[in-house]
Amino acid sequence: MISTDVIIIGAGPIGLELAVALKRGGFDYLQFDAGQVGQTIARLFPPMTRWFSSSDRIAIAGVPLQTFDQNKCTREEYLAYLRAVVMQFDLRVHTYEPLAGIERRGDGFVLTTRPQGGEQRYACKRLVLATGGTAKEKKLGIPGEELPHVSHFLTEPHDYFRRRLLVVGGKNSAIETALRCHNAGARVSLCHRRAQLEPRSVKYWLLPEMNGLIESGKIPGYFNRVPVEITPTHVRLRGCGEDACAGQEMDVEADAVLLMTGYVADMSLCRLAGVELTGPCEAPTFNPETMESNVLNVFLAGTVTGGTQERYTVFVENGHIHTDRIMAALTGAAPPPTPAPQKRPES
Repeated sequence: MISTDVIIIGAGPIGLELAVALKRGGFDYLQFDAGQVGQTIARLFPPMTRWFSSSDRIAIAGVPLQTFDQNKCTREEYLAYLRAVVMQFDLRVHTYEPLAGIERRGDGFVLTTRPQGGEQRYACKRLVLATGGTAKEKKLGIPGEELPHVSHFLTEPHDYFRRRLLVVGGKNSAIETALRCHNAGARVSLCHRRAQLEPRSVKYWLLPEMNGLIESGKIPGYFNRVPVEITPTHVRLRGCGEDACAGQEMDVEADAVLLMTGYVADMSLCRLAGVELTGPCEAPTFNPETMESNVLNVFLAGTVTGGTQERYTVFVENGHIHTDRIMAALTGAAPPPTPAPQKRPES
């Protein structure tokens, strides 16, 4: 059994940033991820998606993030950047090695993992969970959601060329999906449970174009409606607002359906470690000055600290402070001062 001082679970941006800090600080550490480095970004972001945050806000470990066109970073550029950080610092990251068990041993832990080659066990004094906040799609729980032409992920806009595509949702992911597929030649329509698109929920450079296409009829908009059933040929929508359509049902023909209704955190590893989760969003209990949870020597970093956020307030760009707080706790230094809140996080 391999023993180390600190084990990090999760190899997203904040997890990697913490790994760099541990290495710089002379700590013996290991890092694990059930998938690849930046797995959630690779899985959830469609090809060539641009970050909403500017590059300086999502750069990690003091390594500048440059793009070839000086614009905001694409999915592909950011994944390449994360790989470069791993190589630059020669980080000890075990990818495709999911955590299967956490056992308490005194003040430390014994972890069981299940890589492809067979079960492994590791001992550590401290454990950091940096497992992210958008690991799983948010299911609607309606008939037909599991049909093959229905998805919660946009993989390639080209797939929907000249197909009748219904996009469900009214926030950034849904609007960008609708615009990209429309521009790729799909016959897009949009279903949203609100009466209109809300400016605070859609980025300012997406909203005018989307509203213009809806007003012109090029993208039919079905507002104050929710899907209640999906069949191979159509989607049944039910009115849910306070206007005349409330409770009324209508069918919209669709060859494909993209349910861009958000994603939720996988809090199973927090439960496995004994971290207290409260409320419907399963918010974990932790000390905001040290990031230590209610379980001794179990720390939290990154978007996992928000649980399943109803309205996102924890992003990569305001999660960097977690690394500084954890390092201060591990070294016995005073907690770093709380940074001034960002008036408008870009993420």
